[in-house]
Amino acid sequence: MRELLSELRDWHAAGTLFALATVVAVRGSAPRDPGAVMAVTATGAVAGSVSGGCVESDVYETATETLTTGRTQLRTYGISDDEAFGVGLTCGGTIDVLVRPFVDAADRDALRELVGIIAAGEPVALATVVSGAAPVGARLTVLADRVSGSLGDEGLDAAVTDDARGLLAQGATAATRYGAHGERRMQDVTVFVQTHAPAPRMLVFGAIDHAAATARIGTFLGYRVTVCDARPAFATRERFPTADEVVRAWPHTYLESTPVDARTVLCVLTHDPKFDVPLLAAALRTPAAYIGVMGSRRTHADRVARLREAGVDEAELTRLASPVGLDLGARTPEETAVSIAAEIIQHRWGGTGRPLGELAGTIHHPAPLRP
Repeated sequence: MRELLSELRDWHAAGTLFALATVVAVRGSAPRDPGAVMAVTATGAVAGSVSGGCVESDVYETATETLTTGRTQLRTYGISDDEAFGVGLTCGGTIDVLVRPFVDAADRDALRELVGIIAAGEPVALATVVSGAAPVGARLTVLADRVSGSLGDEGLDAAVTDDARGLLAQGATAATRYGAHGERRMQDVTVFVQTHAPAPRMLVFGAIDHAAATARIGTFLGYRVTVCDARPAFATRERFPTADEVVRAWPHTYLESTPVDARTVLCVLTHDPKFDVPLLAAALRTPAAYIGVMGSRRTHADRVARLREAGVDEAELTRLASPVGLDLGARTPEETAVSIAAEIIQHRWGGTGRPLGELAGTIHHPAPLRP
């Protein structure tokens, strides 16, 4: 949903009718995870994707049909010999796609509210009935301190609210099943709970050319990017136009004063001991998902020795990705940024970093549950 915020807000403002197609279940290998969204307007405009191209044409037709009928549809796409080059997933998996039109004023107002909440960075979960003994397409919006909407039954609303808040705390998206009145361990109703947490943070330390390229690719990957450097002449908005914020401060001082969680990635590009050592000592006390540090192998060895002298233990040192990035043969700042981004993605999803052509088995790694 986050990747479509701009289009959805524009369509709402213009009064354009549209339908949303959402992947609500995946079995086997599939190009997109549950939660992937495609939007289709009544005028034929398209934004987003549910499969990377395999089934988009049929989803488009289904969305157009729902805009005419006003009825939500659940479509399942798999593969057979007859449909491999028509409508189906050539990767061999199966996906369920819920296609819901937003033509009713109340539905459009509810979605407008949800889009505003996501844009404001407030954690929110959207629970939608996808099948069973409840109205298909019924929605419940769940925040930490309030809910809106209904799935059609008070008991079901209560059970889903409780589970949605648990999933929201984990940063997880999942299908859950209940009895018609919210009973546990029953299979009468399937509810898809899609969570929307604020964008994860990327903290880039060291206002050099490599930092500018890293900030750009961080923004492209969906991070909220902060560039920090103590030197006023280097830490300027003009040099980092794509960053969400540029901070002039000693790196370790700033890090100790800003929120860092288990989704935050740190890119330390200063390669200067007076900045690196206190910054990394502070970084290793945080739950950051990734701490990448630029420098040669000689610089890395010297840095590790200084960190040991500062009291950092061996277990903490193993968290450092240094020298930063995967071995791509990168030379330019932009190529180096791709190398860094590749390593961040590898850490996030548990990839090997090896060419896929050398490997067997599934290509798409399952999404881990966030702490």
